[in-house]
Amino acid sequence: MAVFIKPSSGAKTSRRNFAAVAEINVTPMVDVMLVLLVIFIVTAPLLTTGVNVNLPKTSRAKSLPQDNTALTLTVEKDGQVTLNSPKQDAVRLDMETVTGKLAAIREANPEVRIYVKGDQDVSYGVMMEVMSAVTAAGITQVAFVTEPKKTLRLPR
Repeated sequence: MAVFIKPSSGAKTSRRNFAAVAEINVTPMVDVMLVLLVIFIVTAPLLTTGVNVNLPKTSRAKSLPQDNTALTLTVEKDGQVTLNSPKQDAVRLDMETVTGKLAAIREANPEVRIYVKGDQDVSYGVMMEVMSAVTAAGITQVAFVTEPKKTLRLPR
């Protein structure tokens, strides 16, 4: 921190007439704060996560571990919902009965995991109805199932 010394009286200057003036220079602090503000303004929109709309095909999707107790909820092209269980046969459900059936399953097993398979041509609204039915049943462990994108490999 710099200290400026100025004469106490303006007419004659001698060494004994000088008084120390301690003033804080706030300009560097304001500069640093403005730089930080700009950094936060630029990076704040980047911190929000988005949903990838093109879910059915991914290039390097990491496979989820296979769990035999997981249920698969399949949404077909016409909007028909099917519940598959490793212990039972596939059951077709109406949109009105999906929440009740999943809530009963969650009561029996609170750690139930659901994989949602949706046809690529299913409308976004139907998928959101299915997801709202799953969350209304109280199930929090939900994952979308996708197929890996097929890449054309050229011979070397």
